[in-house]
Amino acid sequence: MSALTLLVTKIPHFVKYSIRCSSGFGGLLRDKSYVDGKWVGAKSGATFEVINPSNNKPIGSVPDFGVEDATAAIEVAHSAFQKWKSTTAKERSLILRSWFNKIMENQEDLAKLLTAEMGKPLAEARGEIVYGAGFVEWFSEEARRIYGDTIPSPASNKRLVTIKQPVGVAGMITPWNFPNAMITRKASAAIAAGCSVVIKPSEDTPYSALALCELGSQAGIPPGVLNIITSSREKTPSVGKLLCEHPLVSKISFTGSTAVGKILLKQSAASVKRVSMELGGNAAFIVFDSANVDAAVAGAMASKFRCSGQTCVCSNRILVQEGIHDRFTDTFKSAVAKLKVGDGFEDGVTQGPLINSSAVEKVESHVRDAVSKGAVVVTGGKRLGDKTNFFQPTILTGVKQDMVCAKEETFGPLAPIMKFKTEDEAIAIANSTSSGLAGYFFSGDTSQIWRIAERLQVGMVGINEGILSSVEAPFGGVKESGIGREGSKYGIDEYLQIKYLCFGGI
Repeated sequence: MSALTLLVTKIPHFVKYSIRCSSGFGGLLRDKSYVDGKWVGAKSGATFEVINPSNNKPIGSVPDFGVEDATAAIEVAHSAFQKWKSTTAKERSLILRSWFNKIMENQEDLAKLLTAEMGKPLAEARGEIVYGAGFVEWFSEEARRIYGDTIPSPASNKRLVTIKQPVGVAGMITPWNFPNAMITRKASAAIAAGCSVVIKPSEDTPYSALALCELGSQAGIPPGVLNIITSSREKTPSVGKLLCEHPLVSKISFTGSTAVGKILLKQSAASVKRVSMELGGNAAFIVFDSANVDAAVAGAMASKFRCSGQTCVCSNRILVQEGIHDRFTDTFKSAVAKLKVGDGFEDGVTQGPLINSSAVEKVESHVRDAVSKGAVVVTGGKRLGDKTNFFQPTILTGVKQDMVCAKEETFGPLAPIMKFKTEDEAIAIANSTSSGLAGYFFSGDTSQIWRIAERLQVGMVGINEGILSSVEAPFGGVKESGIGREGSKYGIDEYLQIKYLCFGGI
């Protein structure tokens, strides 16, 4: 069993569901935005095409919302919030649980839709649907665990209490690499807290978001509580700016690049909005001499080549201690040779396309830069075909810190290997970046495991493990990789505010 196949089988499948399976997308392909419980177009009538990255052919088109359309959606969400915030925790919990059930019943059609618009292999897409549904289930349960506190008073005639209340309308901007799970991880937490949401999904992958709205409507999410606005790449900056600056939006949640995150932070500052940001990474994957080589290679395969290297927690720099370097590289090369690149719907494919030509060009530029500075291509290194979005899984050795692939997030199937001598050297290299999202290391030394885990400047650490994402665990980074946490018992707090109540005259 390959590392990537193992990744899919490790995702929990909860209980058995009667799963819909159709030749198309089960009626879930929607070509309108979703506002106030209705399927609507842009007032201008403008649309933009959504392209299948595997063949560069259009799947269809969706509305191109501008500022006026987005403003109307915000006002709808604010109006819906006035009622939704007063619902009981049990009511919200039951609706979210129904949404979870609808997702699980339609998981095969959702997976096919995801593969069509994003390109990842169908097996991975299936895994994402189950993973994404897990957040809806989790927050359906967390909705009933929003607790306040009773505080011992310093005065005998006073009683001190805290309660938690929803922040209000939450504006969300989500990425293309996990077009299902990034919607559910954010929206289900906000809805569980009692917030209404306005979501601007990536212009590359809007269909998964719209399909979730259809299922949310079937599950009983009231009109105006869950809203999806679609905008083209050209209109996204102005719509994003509106979400950040509009006075009726109380919270911004964003997953994407650090550069865009900084812009959104500045735009949100004028109205002092609550923000949570899950930004770029530059994860180090460290293999020490004491590591189990086969386990380390399996971990590197899962961490590096999942989603064709297009995740924020992908290993971007593989650091291998000199005593084990050659053996690891040889074993790693053999494992990479077993990967199959192609259309995500083809049997046996483990590597789909990159999202667009710009993504391919970035990987190409990182390889050219590294080779020009002395790196060696062990395998891969080229685009498959002149105009396709497919790139060969690539390993480089002899990588140095001055190379672009060691300093910037590649977001593609490029595995640069750097040799190191000492533990201190490895930590210095790993921490020599402004990013701090995830880090990984493999070691058989218990004392070393504790030292490295504590010294890595990241928000999440995989220890002898290449896959660390879990519904139950907090997801987020430090340094310039973000603010706040998603998932886990902490995720719902991003959409709540604490109110202190002081009772006098007791």
